[in-house]
Amino acid sequence: MDTIKRIPTGITGLDELLEGGFPQYRSVLVSGGCGTGKTIFSAQYIYIGASKYNDPGIYVTLDERPDLIRQDMQRFGWDFRKLEDQNMLQIIDGSIAKLGIPSEEEFSMPNTGFDIDKLLLEIIRATKRIGAKRVVIDSIPALGFNFEKENEVRNAVLKLSYMLMRIGVTTIMTSEIGEQENTYGKFGIEEYVVDGVIVLHYMGIGTQSNRTLHIRKMRATKHSEDLHPLEIGTKGIKISKVEEGYEDV
Repeated sequence: MDTIKRIPTGITGLDELLEGGFPQYRSVLVSGGCGTGKTIFSAQYIYIGASKYNDPGIYVTLDERPDLIRQDMQRFGWDFRKLEDQNMLQIIDGSIAKLGIPSEEEFSMPNTGFDIDKLLLEIIRATKRIGAKRVVIDSIPALGFNFEKENEVRNAVLKLSYMLMRIGVTTIMTSEIGEQENTYGKFGIEEYVVDGVIVLHYMGIGTQSNRTLHIRKMRATKHSEDLHPLEIGTKGIKISKVEEGYEDV
């Protein structure tokens, strides 16, 4: 019997491959190349968590501006602003603070410098404010510009994972990788620090392009080890079982 509480991912078809969802309070790395769906995956986790499962969420954006995220997610019918007004979602803007430029967002990183401790402080404040249960950090490579050594990146990700577990949230971190790389994170060390690794692929086969999802690792979880078809539709991401995805091929 599984005694670990599971957090539904909100990704259609994924939970049944993970014994019901992510292990509570753990950190999961979602990695992939450009255009594989990492931001959509993360936004769906936060939005469905808040709107369906009543789990308030925090979305830390270190790459994309919050207004563009809100705009892009409207295409799936996800009204981020409405959840923000209901204190079910808070976006923390770190997209330009690291450049020393002040943000126009209500909640943002201070433009007096950017480091892990300041990021954690903002997340802790937001968690207390809205009672957050889920956190997204998009993305880890955006943190890396501050670090000169691989060990510094490892320590930063380890510190994030540990502290986020301590404050009682279940976290997705995203990272960028090339399609031909054998690592699962930008720096090649993130996968050893987090509790789970999900890899998104975008592959061209002949005249067709196929998206897939692979659960590379998930601690305390019996999970599928197959490459599963991933579809981005009008309601977000849907994961199919292997036989379902290729039954028409």
